[in-house]
Amino acid sequence: MKTIFRLWLLLGFLLSSNAQQKPLFQKLRYDDDVTYLKDSSRNWYEKIKYIPLSRNEKYFTSFGGEARLQYTNTVNDKWGDESDEGDGYLLSRYLLHADVHLGIFRTFFELQSSLASSKIDPSPVDENQLDVHQAFLDIDFIRKEKQQLTLRFGRQEMMYGSQRLVAVREGPNSRLAFDGVKLFYKKENWQTDAFFTHPVANISGTFNDSFNENAQFWGSYTVLHKVPFIQNIDLYYLGLWKSRAVFNDAVGEENRQSIGTRIWKNKGNWKYDFEGVYQFGKINQKTISAWTLSSFACYTFENIKFSPEIGLKTEIISGDKTSGDAHLETFNPLYPRGAYFGLVALIGPSNLIDIHPSISLTLSEKWGLGIDYDIFWRQTRSDGLYAPNMQLLYSGKNTTERFIGSQLISNLDYTANDFLAFTLESGWFNAGPFLKEAGTGKDYFYAALTAQFKF
Repeated sequence: MKTIFRLWLLLGFLLSSNAQQKPLFQKLRYDDDVTYLKDSSRNWYEKIKYIPLSRNEKYFTSFGGEARLQYTNTVNDKWGDESDEGDGYLLSRYLLHADVHLGIFRTFFELQSSLASSKIDPSPVDENQLDVHQAFLDIDFIRKEKQQLTLRFGRQEMMYGSQRLVAVREGPNSRLAFDGVKLFYKKENWQTDAFFTHPVANISGTFNDSFNENAQFWGSYTVLHKVPFIQNIDLYYLGLWKSRAVFNDAVGEENRQSIGTRIWKNKGNWKYDFEGVYQFGKINQKTISAWTLSSFACYTFENIKFSPEIGLKTEIISGDKTSGDAHLETFNPLYPRGAYFGLVALIGPSNLIDIHPSISLTLSEKWGLGIDYDIFWRQTRSDGLYAPNMQLLYSGKNTTERFIGSQLISNLDYTANDFLAFTLESGWFNAGPFLKEAGTGKDYFYAALTAQFKF
């Protein structure tokens, strides 16, 4: 493993020294645009990024991928309930894709290998030895400079908005994909998607992530840009069905609908993101009525040394009001980014109130430093505490304390070049009265070093 990663590092530095034009790797790698290479004199790396298949510039193929190694050391797993000793483990993830464009048709194929070394009882999200992560076909009905209408079907990643509800699960070791069909339309300052999918349930092993009949996920998502005064707005509807879901006060078949809107601006000194979601539906014989409100605003001081960016995020996410009644107010975050509150992601976004100030500094062109402080309360005392995947960590029954605790996280980022980056992150969770009431309630520590190479 060490030898393989040394080769990745060496390749990263070689690519940096030979790249003639700066590559731009997208969060969804199928959005990478390599057509800028078609008219350039290209080196060996750029030749595999853009391989013409005919004289027609719409016929070409491209290859790419990434390798990520992440070593984590923790103390007091689950606040001391699972282990009060130090635990170190290594997670590695490898992705390799091929992208073939044939006029109005396009195919994208990607393999994923996620490995866990020295981790006790790794889940399929930690370890999935080798499987087909993406395999889809696009058909372009309209493909112009400022207009596109495309049908996509097959296994695919999806990511929308701030990734509070739909994300690729970048933080954990295995990224998330969906089997289904999606129709998307783009025109100048707006775009809209409609999709029907089954989320892929990862299974440890080789080529065994089969079709998941126990969950369905569908919806539509529209984004409007250059809106007067508010800049950008998202409008969306998301539907979820699960054959079995487990909450603090409900177990059974879940059918949940979500409607929401997001107002945001991500350019300039002032940036902001305000979002509201309401959920309704049924679980077993209970009626669902859940909601969340979140706000984030930050300002960058460009004329001050290190260009400090100061931000404040607040969220209130509903929990179940009363146990044993015919209603469920617990919010379901659907398929959020895994590292929701820090890399290790102890707490999920349900039955929660949090206040989250932060500061980030640009130390140099290659170095960056960030510090986050989170304070958590349960939104209702009758509901429990959940993980990001909605696993119930602690029941709210027979508990009275609301304050969960506070978390301090720092991260130091180093960007070696366009292909290679490193992050050192450390966190301390100061357990509050609820964790001491519901469990052992010891303070939790972690430190993680991540190296990521993309090509």
